Amino acid sequence: MAKKSVATLQKGAGKGHTRVIKMVKSEKTGAYSFHTEMVVNDMVKDFFNKK
Repeated sequence: MAKKSVATLQKGAGKGHTRVIKMVKSEKTGAYSFHTEMVVNDMVKDFFNKK
């Protein structure tokens, strides 16, 4: 099933998006969590630069 979903993302508009994962440290506890988002390829650097 996963192969089918990946294949559909590789056609058409799916190539214009990237799934980005950023590790974020909590100010309160000091623990790390992951922030995941689908962004347009042109906005990947902006995603990692924002705090």
